[in-house]
Amino acid sequence: MDTESTYSGYSYYSGRSRGSHRHGERSRDRHKSRGKDSRSEKSVTITAPPAEPLLADPAVRGEQVQDDNWGETTTAVTGTSEHSLSQEDVVRITKDLEESVGLDCRRYLGLALAVVLGLLVFLTPLAFLALPHLLWPEKLQSCGTACEGLFISVAFKLLILLLAVWALFFRPPRAGLPRVFVFRALLAVLVLLFVASYWLFYGVRILDSQDENYQGIVQYAVSLVDALLFIHYLAIVLLELRQLQPCFSVCVARSTDGEARHYNLGQLSIQRAALAILERYYCDFPVHNPALLSASKSRAAKHLAGLKVYNVDGEFPEAPAEGPGNNAAAAAGMVQSQSRAMIAATARRRDTSHNELYYEEAEHERRVRKRKSRLVVAVEEAFTHIKRMQEEEQKKAPGDVMDPREAAQAIFPSMARALQKYLRTTKQQHCHSMESIQQHLAFCITNNMTPKAFLECYLTPGPTLQYGRDHWLARKWTLISEASVTSGLKDGSTFALRCLDFGLVVTTKRIPYIQMSEEYIDPKSHKFVLRLQSETSV
Repeated sequence: MDTESTYSGYSYYSGRSRGSHRHGERSRDRHKSRGKDSRSEKSVTITAPPAEPLLADPAVRGEQVQDDNWGETTTAVTGTSEHSLSQEDVVRITKDLEESVGLDCRRYLGLALAVVLGLLVFLTPLAFLALPHLLWPEKLQSCGTACEGLFISVAFKLLILLLAVWALFFRPPRAGLPRVFVFRALLAVLVLLFVASYWLFYGVRILDSQDENYQGIVQYAVSLVDALLFIHYLAIVLLELRQLQPCFSVCVARSTDGEARHYNLGQLSIQRAALAILERYYCDFPVHNPALLSASKSRAAKHLAGLKVYNVDGEFPEAPAEGPGNNAAAAAGMVQSQSRAMIAATARRRDTSHNELYYEEAEHERRVRKRKSRLVVAVEEAFTHIKRMQEEEQKKAPGDVMDPREAAQAIFPSMARALQKYLRTTKQQHCHSMESIQQHLAFCITNNMTPKAFLECYLTPGPTLQYGRDHWLARKWTLISEASVTSGLKDGSTFALRCLDFGLVVTTKRIPYIQMSEEYIDPKSHKFVLRLQSETSV
């Protein structure tokens, strides 16, 4: 075997002469000694092609060295060992981008504009009623009983409008979208033009002429409040009711493992549909585990490895005579024979690769069943050492009485080894830390849950939200679409959602029009005749 191939991830450049092999060995030793003190000791060093950007291929990033200590650290694959980038750095950089000043300004700018527009809407009717008393109080006519009743109407309508606007618009944002919400922006513009037109009419017909009919001014303010209530009803129809009726069926497929789900969506824009898909992704899709893809990648790399050809019999075409042309012909014949031998060996290996895959998967399934059985027995034995104290036992002198946290820490060592081996076999050790396992064990003990309930989250991969916040909190999604993200969904629309590790490919199909017909069956037509024959047993 060529021992120099193990240094495929090594790159060293020097201005001195590189002819000496001993000098190259010393430079490698110095390179290794420097790498021990840096953060690159936790990363896998693989030479990346110069045309590919850093962290560009999600499949390469999944090929990582799994830590034995419950997957405390996972690292990203880089091109060189001196400039390695760990997963903690990636998460920190993503969090810094999300918490940057630009994103905060964009987030709070929309909230500030909404607050200003809301104050303008609510203060306008009150200003219509207060300005005549402040500017020409001596000219106003007295307000009768009907006018005072309108005051009560305006007060309650404004209160209802305030609560409705708070319930519809002032909700915590679920996500930051790349473009503005078209219907929300149109409603804001409509309200602004509506209030401006009311102020223009109020200034020309009431302020300039100093109208003395105060009851007419109150009715004018009441009409403004009524119109605002109707605009709020329009907002409910456009923002909430319009998307309730399913119109499209979308297929969401994960790019790495092909996991797919189907959802029904209504009339939504592409960015709103992407938001709805992501909300359902975190609850429906099993957690993304790149470690499961490393086995297939290593198997493919093993089968596609280079083959060496040896000349056992020494039967190569010999040159009839010496000369430049004859030497070239002999070399060409040798290359051709080597190519035929490599093709034949590759074909034989391809014919037997399915057998290797079959036995490899069977061995893996056998190991998983074995680890699972040991884990189930260990957990059941650990749970037998815990017994909930009854009320009459609690009145006795306390002996070895523990709270759920202490009980979990007491029985955890008896099952820790079996659980850790099972998680390593199933490539889940990076998803569960020791602290999270102990917290889950204490939760099960507190709620008097069975060992099977405790093991369910480890035996069956759950959705992404079931795991720690580090698995989903720092992810920033990128929406990729050929059409504008503010345009609505159409039949055949395709877009993608990508994050750091994988992507979601979404295809859209319109729900077909269903034609139903009715067929009436007369109840009196259900009559039957029993035909008896001599051969029957009746």
